[in-house]
Amino acid sequence: MKETIFYILINIKTAGGFESVGKFYVGDDRKIAASIFNRLQGTPDVDEKTILTIDLVETVDDLPVNMKMITCTLKELGENCKIIVREGFKLLNLSE
Repeated sequence: MKETIFYILINIKTAGGFESVGKFYVGDDRKIAASIFNRLQGTPDVDEKTILTIDLVETVDDLPVNMKMITCTLKELGENCKIIVREGFKLLNLSE
């Protein structure tokens, strides 16, 4: 049986392209992961001026698949990290 997990990936644009700087586990339930991601601040309008991106990624047997992507400001990223950590705490401590 394939194991599916979801995580949120934070990327910063560098001279060499986008580099991942953060990865947050958001469970193994697609609806919950999407719900957390949909609460994040930002816009799906990614263009050549984009510096920060946040991706919702699904992995099946360790193979990643990007599901959604948004871009955000540094201020929005701070708020988004608060949301992700708060929801991650609930997910890890209040489930089961």
